[in-house]
Amino acid sequence: MTHPADDAAQAFQVDLRGVVDLLARHLYSGPRVYVRELLQNAVDAVTARRALDPAAPGTVRLRAVEGGVLEVTDTGVGLTADEARELLATVGRSSKRDLELGVGRAEFLGQFGIGLLSAFMVSDRIELVSRSAADPDAPVVRWVGHSDGTYDLTTADRAAQDEPGSTVRLHPRRDLEHWLAPETVAALAAEFGSLLPLDVQVEVPLDGGGVAWRRVTEPDLPWRATYPDAAARDQALVAYCERALGFTPLACIDLDVPLTGLTGVAFVLPAAVPPGNGRHRVHLKRMLVGQRVDGLLPDWAFYVRCVVDADGLRPTASREALYDDEALLVTRDALAAQVRDWTVRTLRTPSRLSRDLVATHHLAVRSLALVDDEMLDLAAQVLPFETSDGTRTLAEVAAEGAVVHTTSLEEYRRVAPIARAQGLLVVNAGYVYDADLLARLTGRSGWDVRPLRARDVAQVLDELAPERELELLDAVTAASAAVRDLDAEVVVRRFAPQDLPAVLLDDRDDEHRRDVARAVDAADDLWGGVLAGFSTQPAPARRLVLNDANATVRRLLAGGPRPEVFAAGVRSLYVTAVLLAGEPLRTRDATTMTDAMTVLLDAGLRAGDDEEETR
Repeated sequence: MTHPADDAAQAFQVDLRGVVDLLARHLYSGPRVYVRELLQNAVDAVTARRALDPAAPGTVRLRAVEGGVLEVTDTGVGLTADEARELLATVGRSSKRDLELGVGRAEFLGQFGIGLLSAFMVSDRIELVSRSAADPDAPVVRWVGHSDGTYDLTTADRAAQDEPGSTVRLHPRRDLEHWLAPETVAALAAEFGSLLPLDVQVEVPLDGGGVAWRRVTEPDLPWRATYPDAAARDQALVAYCERALGFTPLACIDLDVPLTGLTGVAFVLPAAVPPGNGRHRVHLKRMLVGQRVDGLLPDWAFYVRCVVDADGLRPTASREALYDDEALLVTRDALAAQVRDWTVRTLRTPSRLSRDLVATHHLAVRSLALVDDEMLDLAAQVLPFETSDGTRTLAEVAAEGAVVHTTSLEEYRRVAPIARAQGLLVVNAGYVYDADLLARLTGRSGWDVRPLRARDVAQVLDELAPERELELLDAVTAASAAVRDLDAEVVVRRFAPQDLPAVLLDDRDDEHRRDVARAVDAADDLWGGVLAGFSTQPAPARRLVLNDANATVRRLLAGGPRPEVFAAGVRSLYVTAVLLAGEPLRTRDATTMTDAMTVLLDAGLRAGDDEEETR
């Protein structure tokens, strides 16, 4: 039976050290964010004070004092004793009743209680001295929090602090003193708060001795500031990109999404980068969220890096990434449209910039063309493609007839020497996105696009004279038998260049029948019989085309060697053709080459022994 006392609600006991460890290891990326949290508290306090007095000063000062203590002073609204008790006595709680503090309103950055708590990642003791601007008669508050979860709250005469505002002092934890060093604090304050609309300064030591105040904030957003003309603005944005992102951009794209209060710039990278989601520098209410934030643009826009500031996007709990909600989705679509429109306009206008964009970021343009019809048509006009007749655009290839393309780099390497020698125009679609891009063009009006077929190459190779065909009939039959287990058959043609002994052609004409044959083998008796009725015996997957103009091939086909030596010669030509195509050797191919070389070496050594005996 349950006793009445057992039904009484009990409060959780919170281990503050455990909570701080949880913050440091799992919520935040590391102790460095404590500076951001302190700056957020200061900015919110100033914002709240300016709601009462628009002319109130907006300054934040960070400096090291005796004992390695970091002191952060702001000219914000300050706290009364009751406010300090409400905000700081309960872990994770923020004021929900004080409109003067404004917690939960859009113009504020964070939550005061949880933000100050994060300072325990680097501090064993936190002191807060605060004078309220909202209550002129309130005494000065002194709150001291300890990492063991205890705190002291006392008051003092208003003379203890001349002006409204707050001063926070962090006493360093053992072995973490470096996080409170002046240069570290200055670097972190500049990283997180460079765009804050306040005068934030850090006291730093000078090389020759003494100290000086270093301002880490810019008065205006670089892309919203006033400049004498467009050229001066472009120059300033380039300089900002060099400072903030570390590169000189090809171009700057203005970004503006009024719905979520986002403004900023997309900087076009000066060098090609691999496909992938771009990492962007994102600020919320001018406080840095992160320097490598994902999800701001779609995957195809990996050729730009953005610096943006927004009011209407939500940060995650750690405030180091963006919450993936409807607001972010709308923003991503709007930014994608702006980057896409700039790209289309640039590529449609011949200029040095358009040429540089194509030369540097053609891969990104290809990626966009896969999802955008207008860009697909434009890409066909401007993008370079490797062909057997040099670098051409698809529009130039189409002007001469069908756009015939390979679907892999290996296939292109197999046929390129022959196609080049015979005047056959073949497009290499073996690189990233190219095959998919050409597949999209296949169904579009006015385009004749198709993959290369074995007979396309075969028909440009010179047929043998009838008497030569008859002469080689037995040799070709034996050669096909030698490579049948490699899923290949042998044909003989004459083609240039003469020093190319053989080439491999994938036979797509019989690909469907081979698929059916595999299905028949895998199906049960009933369905296997039904499928077999729709198929005929499939041809081998590849054709090994031997070059009758090559001296080595002619000697091999002339006969004379023992059957096993002949077969080894044919199989070695097969592996040679695989290597010439740039294909990696599979285990079967490597075994084939080893076995063939063993037979050929043995035959050569035996011939040498016979010659010695004859002598």
